[in-house]
Amino acid sequence: MNKLFQKWGYIFAFPAVAVVTFMFIVPMFRNIYLSLFESDGLSVMRFVGFGNYINMFKDSNFVRSIFNSVLWVVFTIVFSVGVGLLIAVFVNGIKGENFFKSVFFMPLTISFVSVGAIWWYMYSKEYGVLNQILLMVGFKTKIDWLYKMPLNNISLLIAWSWQQLGVNLVMFLMGLTSIPSEQIEASRIDGCNKWQTFIHITFPMLKPITTVVVGMAIVNSFKAFDLIYIMTRGGPVRSSETLAVNMFVESFQRNHQGFGAAIGVFLTLLILPITAIYMRATSTVDHADNK
Repeated sequence: MNKLFQKWGYIFAFPAVAVVTFMFIVPMFRNIYLSLFESDGLSVMRFVGFGNYINMFKDSNFVRSIFNSVLWVVFTIVFSVGVGLLIAVFVNGIKGENFFKSVFFMPLTISFVSVGAIWWYMYSKEYGVLNQILLMVGFKTKIDWLYKMPLNNISLLIAWSWQQLGVNLVMFLMGLTSIPSEQIEASRIDGCNKWQTFIHITFPMLKPITTVVVGMAIVNSFKAFDLIYIMTRGGPVRSSETLAVNMFVESFQRNHQGFGAAIGVFLTLLILPITAIYMRATSTVDHADNK
């Protein structure tokens, strides 16, 4: 009977395994293979070995995209994750908690393309809301939010953090509800103020969920593409390209498909260890919840 169930299990698992194999694993190895060639997608491919990988680090646009990706990660951790934690601690248990969760989580229900379009109109030099407000309060000139460096990257990061803040807030609130109230009350009886309680009790006990949130934020930051492409196309002069945008531009706009594939492999190798840490932290949180 057990063997019969095992056979049916293989049958039911086959469609999912087939989808993962043909949609993810096969393209991944195809991309690794393509990264070893010089190809424009039309003419005959020329084998260059690790030439694309060597040329990557000689390309100023690629180096700048690494810097921008790291900037996105740091900004996301400091503002999207850090502010999300502070707001979660503030609204936890207060009257109207569900209202605040809904307000901050709502931007995440909007697609990246729509968020990009909304913020593009807000940042518009001629008709944007921000410039109109500045003119009303006395500014004489309009600011070009998206086409001046480094203001363009800062503007993009604000839009990104606005959307990502909600999921971090909700995740931290989930973590806060798992902290035993007895320990919080004991710290207050011992004379600890709110800040001391947060530093010595709340934050250490949030370590598993913090690892999950930070890991998820880092991976999402490295993969950021839609919002950037909608708002700036990676410009001006490719100054706001991240690794994902740089890969797209090289592969599909400049037809350097082998070079773009090498960037994709580099980005994958960059994300894999972070994903492993994230998955391990997630399993730790689930194990703790089951206990």
